[in-house]
Amino acid sequence: MHEVRLQSAERVMAAQEADALLVVGLTNIRYLSGFTGSDGVLLLMTGGGRTLLCDSRYTLQAGDEARRCAVAEYKVKADGIASLLAAAGCRRVAFDAEKVSVAFFNTLAAALPAVEFVPLADELDQLRTVKSAAEIAAVETAAALASEAFRTVLPLVKPGISERSLAFELEMQMRKTGADDKAFEFIVASGERGALPHGRPTDRRLRSGELVTFDFGACCAGYNSDETVTVAVGKPDRKLLEIYRVVKEAHDLAVDAVRPGVDCSGLDAIARRHIESCGFGDCFGHGLGHGVGLEVHEKPVVSSRSRQQLQAGMIITIEPGIYIPGFGGVRIEDLLAVTADGCRVLSRIDKELTHC
Repeated sequence: MHEVRLQSAERVMAAQEADALLVVGLTNIRYLSGFTGSDGVLLLMTGGGRTLLCDSRYTLQAGDEARRCAVAEYKVKADGIASLLAAAGCRRVAFDAEKVSVAFFNTLAAALPAVEFVPLADELDQLRTVKSAAEIAAVETAAALASEAFRTVLPLVKPGISERSLAFELEMQMRKTGADDKAFEFIVASGERGALPHGRPTDRRLRSGELVTFDFGACCAGYNSDETVTVAVGKPDRKLLEIYRVVKEAHDLAVDAVRPGVDCSGLDAIARRHIESCGFGDCFGHGLGHGVGLEVHEKPVVSSRSRQQLQAGMIITIEPGIYIPGFGGVRIEDLLAVTADGCRVLSRIDKELTHC
């Protein structure tokens, strides 16, 4: 598995006509080499040299996890990289620019004035867009654990309980079901706070007749899930029910359209046009979805700005929403694996409106 991935990264290096490829982003390091530490760099060189550099905390771990790489220990990261590149006589080095701070780059460039550093855009991130069967299974496991935890918490959704309490219970239940961690900071937004797409939990207490949006996910073996469920506390008013209906219809239209070859921007347009046709076009500001895997938000981006097409093996979210300041909002999100002839929903919570 890692040999194939390393070879893909080496092809990226060759396309840049570089002597070496410096990988600084920890997610890409994990994907390419198997190393799961919290600090380190991966250096690939023409001719097949592969070195995982780390400090003394991770030397043994790197040797165990990054089996297809030599391991080199540094005391100062930039010095360790510069030493290897200088010893190899490298003159043109590609690197994942989005993962490197300006300060670190300046330090490295000053240490190697004869080296031309070539910034990559998202070429390494793109290697992760199409998942293997094992990766899809890992994301599906995380989604199942998250959904199971949510079902356990659902009976607690009643007037008087705080958003913060629900978020805490959801995290605890997720860990009890076997998740290694939560995938991100949960969103629990009730009542008028539902108009906040990223409304963090507060001490606000739920009231009868309003909606509550939960955005949650689990992390299992490094892979993440992402799901959003909006539920009703008691009987909401007619406008809230109308908003939910429109979002659910937009969600279903987009899910039905998922298949290989579909433009991500076109998929976004399907949901967006429906919301616009129902008079809520100004209330859906974010993109329709995103890729999910070792990171909660990764390629491909499913938005009007995307230039990618769906491929079998991609995992994406479909998450339309309507947000009305001072009133409330709805978001519905499912996690999908793109298949050869359509898609398979990995999320486990039914998206018909649940009344608590």
